[in-house]
Amino acid sequence: MRFRKIHGAGNDFVLLSDLETDDEKDWPKEAERLCARRTGVGADGLVISRLISDSPTVLAVDCFNADGSVATMCGNALRCAAWAAHHDHGFERMSLHMAGVVHEAIVCDNAVWVTAEVGAIMPRRLQTVINGRPTWFDSAHTGTEHVVAIVDDVDTIDAVTVGRLVRHHAGLAPLGTNVNFVQSAGRQALKIRTYERGVEAETLSCGSGAVAAVVIATLRGLVARRAVTVHNRAGEPLTVRPYDDRLTRTQWVGGPVTHTFEGVLA
Repeated sequence: MRFRKIHGAGNDFVLLSDLETDDEKDWPKEAERLCARRTGVGADGLVISRLISDSPTVLAVDCFNADGSVATMCGNALRCAAWAAHHDHGFERMSLHMAGVVHEAIVCDNAVWVTAEVGAIMPRRLQTVINGRPTWFDSAHTGTEHVVAIVDDVDTIDAVTVGRLVRHHAGLAPLGTNVNFVQSAGRQALKIRTYERGVEAETLSCGSGAVAAVVIATLRGLVARRAVTVHNRAGEPLTVRPYDDRLTRTQWVGGPVTHTFEGVLA
């Protein structure tokens, strides 16, 4: 099987495209093997993309985290799958099905956009102490579980230690959560750091986390309900903006996608 190593704004994946329906493997174990940083290709996740229809264009996209768990929503994985479909087949608009949810995708000259559905929002979901200060986390479901803390300076946060503690917080059992630390970065801009469940580490970018950050920052009055630039650890910002006729339920998240290399899996 041929694979691509590809990343969406720093969130990197092993991508398998256009697999036949009988190409069935133990994908969770394959994800653990391929995503291992020292002994595999190395990635935050494994993405499997299958073309279901070309008129209209529909892809089935599965994403497995580096630990083999299933990602019910991964905005950057969807964006990478859409980029590959555009590169291979010329598609510019398409529907992507992930974990039973239909996402729209648009590929432009300098960005790939996908939709994320916003579900339950729970202010002040839990509290912990960060750098000696009590800090509240709000939760926002953007296809997967996220909590967001608004902080003064994300660079002073031990994102791995605090992220791991919050990710396993008893109040969020049994699923746990992705953990985001967010600060205001000027007019309609945020800075973010994310500890990702399933990767069990801080990642350079997270699409659904960027959406959760904007949802909570809007709730808290840090940004207005329009396009927001979210600066991540990769230095490749994502932009989150409302879907025109579903302002509170659906967001677009867009940014760069980079094809790093490709090869053949043994």
